[in-house]
Order: sequence, then structure tokens, then C-alpha cells
Amino acid sequence: MEGVQLNLISKEKLDRMSSMEKLRMILDSVKEGKIVVLESGLSPEEEAKLIELTMLEIDHENFVGIEVESYPPKESFFSKLFGKKSGRLTLIGPANRVKTLSKQEDLITAMVQLGDR
Repeated sequence: MEGVQLNLISKEKLDRMSSMEKLRMILDSVKEGKIVVLESGLSPEEEAKLIELTMLEIDHENFVGIEVESYPPKESFFSKLFGKKSGRLTLIGPANRVKTLSKQEDLITAMVQLGDR
């Protein structure tokens, strides 16, 4: 059976991990062709570091990069006061298999290609 593996990762699991553990888990999964969905998303700093790590590991024959989409963070009084923002949900997958079709405040539409190109 041909398909795509989705790893749906809870906020609780992410909260128990360091930033580098999260990023390594995400990057390793995506390099294996899996789609990762994070319940609580990444901080802007973590997302930037993930992109930086990805650029270091690109191999044009086997790993061409990642596609990352997040719902925009909700602004609350406390997030404004303390400056803490993170995506509410983040979708991450191999760039050659995931294409974002549209993104709105509360809906991300993505196409996932089955099999290799």
C-alpha cells in the first residue's frame, strides 16, 4: 500500500523536549519522507533554526528541503506583554512532496504527493 506517513505530535510531547531535540526529530522525520504536524507549533526562533539546519543538510538527489506552514499566532494580552509568540499548529514536510495551496487565519490547504517524483 502506497501512502504518506503523518506524525501528529502533541503539545505535551513538544513541551518535554528541548528546542534542538524538537528540531532534530522534525528534520529526521521529514528526511524520511514523513509529514509532521505539531499541535503547538514552533517559536519564530525555532522555525528559523529549523530552516538553517535544513539548508545545511540539503542533498539535491535525496533531500531537497522542507515546506513549513503555520497558523498565525493568536495575539493575547499576555503574549503582547511578554512577547511570547508561537504558531498554533505547524505542518512540515518534504518540499518535493508537500505544496501549500492556500493559507488563511484558520485553514491551511496543502497537497501531498504520493510516491517519488
